[in-house]
Amino acid sequence: MHHPLPGPASRPTIRRATLLAGLALAAPLAASAAPDLDDWSAVRDEARGQTVYWNAWGGDTRTNGYIAWVADRMAQAHDVEVVHVKLDDTSTAVSRVVTEKAAGNVDEGSIDLIWINGENFAAMQELELLYGPYAEALPNFALTRPEANPEVVTDFTLPTGGFESPWGKAQITFYYDSDELRGDSDELRGDSEEVAKPPGSIEALLDWARANPGRFTYPRIPDFTGSTFLKQALIALTEQRDALYAPVEQSDFDTVTAPLWDYLDALHPHLWREGRQFPDSGPALRGLMGDGELVLAFTFYPSEPAAAVADFELPESTRSYVLDEGTLGNVHFVAIPFNSPHKAGALVLADFLLSPEAQAHKQDPAVWGDRTVLDVAHLDEATRALFAIDAENPAMLAPEALHKTLAEPHPSWMTALQEAWRERYVAP
Repeated sequence: MHHPLPGPASRPTIRRATLLAGLALAAPLAASAAPDLDDWSAVRDEARGQTVYWNAWGGDTRTNGYIAWVADRMAQAHDVEVVHVKLDDTSTAVSRVVTEKAAGNVDEGSIDLIWINGENFAAMQELELLYGPYAEALPNFALTRPEANPEVVTDFTLPTGGFESPWGKAQITFYYDSDELRGDSDELRGDSEEVAKPPGSIEALLDWARANPGRFTYPRIPDFTGSTFLKQALIALTEQRDALYAPVEQSDFDTVTAPLWDYLDALHPHLWREGRQFPDSGPALRGLMGDGELVLAFTFYPSEPAAAVADFELPESTRSYVLDEGTLGNVHFVAIPFNSPHKAGALVLADFLLSPEAQAHKQDPAVWGDRTVLDVAHLDEATRALFAIDAENPAMLAPEALHKTLAEPHPSWMTALQEAWRERYVAP
């Protein structure tokens, strides 16, 4: 979203200590002039002719295609040019804003909007690097019905405070080749329907990997999708789950995470390439599925498998599911740096991302398949029709399955898990 995916949500995070060091000598600074949020007509007028530099993860062709569509629509409807600054790592953009603030640049920042969530949002908010609050002033924000959907105003347990606006939902979704899964199971365990089912829990996944060596893996840390797998496994395995929803420094990290490392030590020898190598990202994981190297994989975008089937990237025998106890999910957001010189354009862009037109187009599996943050049930009938799910695609996950959503841990756990994983599994 943060990616993460950013979001996907959020992308890999930047250490807060590094951020603080960059600001250690900076004097208090005033933010650049902001539009009048009480006069949205004036905001739109001010936005016309502006160029908005949107820093967003650029690691997936569908995501990039959607952002290009957004740019076209913004130019047509609002006379705003949107430039997608493609990132491999959201922390790059965060570091840039830190550097600009330390240099006294309060009016002419190089970034107008960031796709962000999780630890990167927490760090920027703590260091007062964001403009706001603005989210509730966006005309389309009311369509999310935050009073009934608190996830659109909460980012990894932290209130957003209006300093970022939601634009998509993500949730871990497993997918598998039903033909290959049955074949592997028949060969290794017999032909009962029971063993042909995919693993329904983290514990069962280990048993399945042992029986099907080399047919599953996860992206290399610190990739966001891979890091999310670590959190999913930790939630399932630890006996101190409550500790994950408070800052990591308040807990005994080694004790809380010991079951996770025992699990990964047992799992890695049975992964693709025996756990000695990992794919770079979620899209790379999907590529291994398409090449037939894997039988089971996962994504943070529930509609991604269906979209890949429609694009002939995955076989028609692909099926999707979530684990029996649910899977980790979050909302991903966009935020405006305090020194953006084009705040009006960024505001209009953030509002367009929340429009039914943009949200429905984004949710279309043929486009991206990223779930909407709008409260669709409370839209008018004609608008609801834009969000109809293609039930004929066999890889499409039933919407009711996504109700089993596990909350994200406190953002500090992401960085701690990434560092511990690299210390344990990356050769010096």
